[in-house]
Amino acid sequence: MTALRRKPGASRAAHPAPQGRNRVRIIGGEWRSRLVRFPPSAELRPTPDRVRETLFNWLGQRLDGLEVLDLFAGSGALAFEALSRGAARAVLVERDPEVAAGLRAAAQELDAKGAHVVQGDSLAFLTRSTDKFDVVFVDPPYASDLAPRALAALAPHLKAHARVYVESDAPLAPPAPWHALREGRAGAVRYALFELAAP
Repeated sequence: MTALRRKPGASRAAHPAPQGRNRVRIIGGEWRSRLVRFPPSAELRPTPDRVRETLFNWLGQRLDGLEVLDLFAGSGALAFEALSRGAARAVLVERDPEVAAGLRAAAQELDAKGAHVVQGDSLAFLTRSTDKFDVVFVDPPYASDLAPRALAALAPHLKAHARVYVESDAPLAPPAPWHALREGRAGAVRYALFELAAP
């Protein structure tokens, strides 16, 4: 996929969603088969179903009571999937105001009380927030340097044994002090589950 360059903290993007395709289906948990809709004009790239299925197999299917951060929320597919599977809270950070409004509308439609949408730059959020999370999703626009920059800033925001999902269109080489727990590939999409190495 040809990636579009966007400003740091922008939603995950590649090609504009085709007309009528501005929705993604939740694949497991309480809201299984429910649709999450996002703005039709937004250039969003939701994580494919098969990749989400693999990811939540890695995470153990249920995320009961866990706190989740979706740094480049886009369609919200990963965060809403986590809430559907029992996560207590999901913070969705999205720079684009229209897309952030769509996330709030989707949360209201699902009655997702644990969803907290933050409209703003993802890296700036990490500098000002003091929250800690059990699971973090890092799926920035392709052809950007946002994934390594986010990883470099994440350590203070992680609880013990936290896991970080990273998605990219390029090979994923975890920088120190990270190591990959699991890795996969689906077409042009490369994805991995990272954990901080023990000191």
